[in-house]
Amino acid sequence: MWARADFHPMFVFYVEGPRDRDVLRVWAQRLHAPLGRAMARAAVILGGRQPGRARAHFRELRDAHPDARGLCVLDRDGNGHALALPEAEPGLEFHVWGRRHIESYLLVPEAIRRSLRLPSADGRVTRACRRLLPAEDDENAFQDLDAKRLLAPEGELARAVGRPLQTGRIARAMREDDLHPEVRRLLERALVAFRRS
Repeated sequence: MWARADFHPMFVFYVEGPRDRDVLRVWAQRLHAPLGRAMARAAVILGGRQPGRARAHFRELRDAHPDARGLCVLDRDGNGHALALPEAEPGLEFHVWGRRHIESYLLVPEAIRRSLRLPSADGRVTRACRRLLPAEDDENAFQDLDAKRLLAPEGELARAVGRPLQTGRIARAMREDDLHPEVRRLLERALVAFRRS
């Protein structure tokens, strides 16, 4: 088990908003509990998709702490194309989700059902997801799916199951095997970046 001392003392984890930070922290705790705690302490909220702001902040931080490291996680947004990232900054890495939003990785029917505390025999979530979501392995369709709209408390998925949805509850209801391979790769990348040299 890792302790706090195992993590780099000057690491910054840039996220678009508090919800992204909370979801990533929960996912990290599923795989590496100390990483989840370290990520929560290191998070800097950008207030939207602002990679230039992350770069400027990191450049100032690196002036004072030359060995600082950072990871900036961004939604892809847009119409199927990642928006341009700023010029590289030594020590700062960027990750842009392959799917449109981080919320896209919460679209796991069983985790949604568990978050609503519905019995396994209740088929509302399964039926709604079958109707509203692409096939599980159709990454091209997931790239343009507006998961934020679907998962809104009064969004189409909530209306279909008859209950409001909460992204934080869905994230907490996810099990390790519910995590998408891209989420796992990002967390492994964060683990490497967070580790002391």
